[in-house]
Amino acid sequence: MTAGWSSSLDLHPHPDSRGLAEALRTAIRDGRLPAGSRVPSTRALAHELGIARGTVTRAYNQLVSEGYLVARQGAPTTVAARLASPDPVDSPHPPERPAPRWDFRPGRPDLSAFPRRDWLAASRRALRATPAGDLDYGDPQGHPALREALADYLARVRAVATTPDRIIVCNGYSQALSLLSTALHEQGLTSVDFEDPSLPQLRAIPDSLGIEVRGVPVDRDGIDVSRVRSKAVVVTPAHQFPLGTTMSSSRRTELVQDAKAADRLIVEDDYDGEFRFDRQPIGSLQGMAPNHVAYAGTASKTLAPALRLAWLALPPHLVEPVRVVKRHSGLHAPLFEQLAMAELIRSGGYDQHVRRSRALYRKRREVLLDAIGRMRADHRPYPASIAAGLHLTLRLDPSGPTEREILARARKHSVELEALGPYWVAAGEPPPGVVIGYAAPPERAFGAALDALVEVLDA
Repeated sequence: MTAGWSSSLDLHPHPDSRGLAEALRTAIRDGRLPAGSRVPSTRALAHELGIARGTVTRAYNQLVSEGYLVARQGAPTTVAARLASPDPVDSPHPPERPAPRWDFRPGRPDLSAFPRRDWLAASRRALRATPAGDLDYGDPQGHPALREALADYLARVRAVATTPDRIIVCNGYSQALSLLSTALHEQGLTSVDFEDPSLPQLRAIPDSLGIEVRGVPVDRDGIDVSRVRSKAVVVTPAHQFPLGTTMSSSRRTELVQDAKAADRLIVEDDYDGEFRFDRQPIGSLQGMAPNHVAYAGTASKTLAPALRLAWLALPPHLVEPVRVVKRHSGLHAPLFEQLAMAELIRSGGYDQHVRRSRALYRKRREVLLDAIGRMRADHRPYPASIAAGLHLTLRLDPSGPTEREILARARKHSVELEALGPYWVAAGEPPPGVVIGYAAPPERAFGAALDALVEVLDA
């Protein structure tokens, strides 16, 4: 009666009860075992499969408890009727393209240079010293040890004027901007100004809350302050993203004075402020007006995005509103990463890693610029782009290929980089360009990656 019945199941030879149960689940979901159909007795199926009867019994019992099978006293076991039209299990999203061989996407450090030994040592020291009480839900504002370490580090390295009680540790910069946007929206904010160009994924955050997003042009001195209108403005003064300029001292002063006069909040995105190659990094804008600037920093560019560590140094009047929003969000930065980060900063290991990374990225930028200078195509870095950061933005040769053609050629060579077009806010036809994240390729493969990039840009 059951001979060949198991052929409808995708089974390994001599399955255990778990494997048999999974094979039966799959067959039921796929419709190979239709609703109401009888399944063999435990004895018959065990004989056919050459396994112990107890193995089949355990599999059947598991599926009965999960609702896949129905067992009644004195009646055969059958497939549950409610599964006659099973829900599809296909992914709602199309599969992502395979990872590129050569990754030049901006905003990514060299992940192969992550300081594993220092991080592991910092984690061990932190865990040994952490009391059991710290393993509770904790403060949504962030662990005090990290906030104290950050307050010291930011004052010393980025000239940020803050205290631990004004710092909120976030689950990445996107969450930081989301928390701040939500708190400001609840206080009546209706629009926010962003630099034009700027990162579209970040502009989408306040937009999703119903806040109008306005683009304000950027020139070689930074954002055009005379065209700022909203009660909040998001800027990248140390290293404008993506054009790579730095805000001039006169424009910094003008922006701060305007914020004080108009009671405007400046959101300072200091995403890669530690990486200046030709001089000491420019200090934060926040240090000029701590009560009018919300400073945001992140470990995603210095260490790794996967750590999900970012921070806000807020004006006093915004700490509690943002803290309340964060508590309600329930998504807090992971504790062990916070503790390890605090220890890495206190031990000096973080400063050492940043110095090593700065030297590495300085050399890469020089090599990249040299390669661009030797191309036949007349691609040029944006005017006033400073020697800093993890990316370089090129204006494409006006007589050469378009952004779309460059990206198509890059895909053929398994090279990933980004077009400049989507970064612009205002409609129009800005000059074509590409944004090259030269920090992303691993050091051992940078030469080969650069060769592939040159082949894409100079073909």
